[in-house]
Amino acid sequence: MTTTESDVSQLACLQTLSAEQRNELEAAVRAEKVQQLADYLEISEEDTVKRLSEDSGLALGDTDAFDLEVLHSLPIRIVNEYHVVPLRDSGDEQLLILATSWLPNRDMDDWIFATSGKEVSWRLASPEKITKFITANLGVGAESLDESMDFMTDSSAVEDDEEDENAAIIRFVNQVVSQAIEDGATDIHFEPQEDTLRIRYRIDGLLVAVPVPENLRRFQDAITSRLKIMAKLNISERRLPQDGRINYKMGGNTLDIRLSTISTMYGESVSLRLLNKKSEPLSLEQLGLPDEDQAKVDSVLALPHGIILVTGPTGSGKSTSLNAFIRQINSTDQRIITIEDPIEYEVPGVNQIQVRPEIGFDFADALRHVLRQDPNIIMIGEIRDKDTADIAIRASLTGHLVFSTIHTNDAPGAVTRLVDMGIEPFLIASSIEMVIAQRLVRRICDSCKKMVPIDPVSLRNSLASLEINPAAMNGVTHLPEPVGCENCRQLGYRGRLGLFEILRVDEHYHDLIVRRESARAIRKLGLEQGMRTLEQSGWMQVKRGLTSLEEVIRVVSMTQGNEEE
Repeated sequence: MTTTESDVSQLACLQTLSAEQRNELEAAVRAEKVQQLADYLEISEEDTVKRLSEDSGLALGDTDAFDLEVLHSLPIRIVNEYHVVPLRDSGDEQLLILATSWLPNRDMDDWIFATSGKEVSWRLASPEKITKFITANLGVGAESLDESMDFMTDSSAVEDDEEDENAAIIRFVNQVVSQAIEDGATDIHFEPQEDTLRIRYRIDGLLVAVPVPENLRRFQDAITSRLKIMAKLNISERRLPQDGRINYKMGGNTLDIRLSTISTMYGESVSLRLLNKKSEPLSLEQLGLPDEDQAKVDSVLALPHGIILVTGPTGSGKSTSLNAFIRQINSTDQRIITIEDPIEYEVPGVNQIQVRPEIGFDFADALRHVLRQDPNIIMIGEIRDKDTADIAIRASLTGHLVFSTIHTNDAPGAVTRLVDMGIEPFLIASSIEMVIAQRLVRRICDSCKKMVPIDPVSLRNSLASLEINPAAMNGVTHLPEPVGCENCRQLGYRGRLGLFEILRVDEHYHDLIVRRESARAIRKLGLEQGMRTLEQSGWMQVKRGLTSLEEVIRVVSMTQGNEEE
């Protein structure tokens, strides 16, 4: 006999819950009930499903036996509302085996029989695996757009149909953003194609295509309009690019979403940058900065004045490093002011300023006013021009510790970039204390990585491409290799870590800078002084088992050959 939801209160695993908890559990949607019960019982979701199986008598379903063909034969609304996935056919043509995340009820039996003509045999399975299977094969938000199509079939109620379609579009957009947050994406791209609307997330620095419903192209204009409305933009303007901001709340998180639109051949392309105001920024140690390099950074952070520059391309973690500096030295006896665009992390006790270029309040203008605010430490989001660079350097020479970023390929290149901006070399030599070049590589997934024996010839060639001495492979017999599992979305990588090239600008570099020597000459001296290059930093992380050699080559080789002379 099948246990139904009317019998749920009799289950042993629910007897320890309070009346309030039972009411909350009853009100939760099916897809979230197991997670909520797991929180109440303080056990894992997997153990919760096992407890439900033992108490109810329903067998556990084999998640490796999910049946894609049968899934497509079921109405999308039933699949999502009941949170069910079919299992492989038992051989009985009149029997449908379904896995669900919560105990079934008689209404579910009736509706599924009405739509499929088959009796149902129920199993229990992990809600997370059911959700992933549905999303991967039907697309994000498939049930929302399926409902809107049904609403549009009734020509006698056009106004009601439009309201229902609008509600469906709102749900769809919310689901896309929610899924991006859950996957740890930093960007969402809505890209019109000839036959579909492609949606991609940027996860760990790489773009990942998102499964979408087959009929998504039909709702492209409505989705774009919804995003524009959220950002308070002009929905009738489809020719000119527009930029806006969305204050998006989800659970306990508040996101500052930066939205940009631009017209393309098949419609407007919309890009969203997701900034979580409450996210906990990583420390340099968490980013993978070795202990010996951390000691070098600490010694400069303890100085009363000077400039520390962090350099690298967009998306290399520069803002994360600046915020790590601020959090490390933040104290009640230091007045710290930051000038940012945008403010990515909130730091308690720090005065954070958002620049407003549209009203003429840019980095240089903000910096001039900040210097009248009696700061000890100033953080400038980016040095983009001579005016900002000049004020920042003079601020450091008058007793302020200044942090900022600049776009160059490596650490020595930051020095020559300032010279190219028109800053006098003697000012650079007197003010710059440290330059840190960095990159972010994907961290290899601990759950599925495997250590494989090296191929000496192949490894030697790889090290040569990174300009690393072949002697560095001495003693190395195995290296990590990505595999792919559920925890890493079958990518083999999960999260990112940093590669660092640290140039301590001391008296050894003074004459080179004043003589306007090239970045290559400064780099050569840095190597003589023991500077570890980005390539060497990457190889060290490979030997530590934190990333793969292929990933280091992919990231570092993108900038080789472009270094300033």
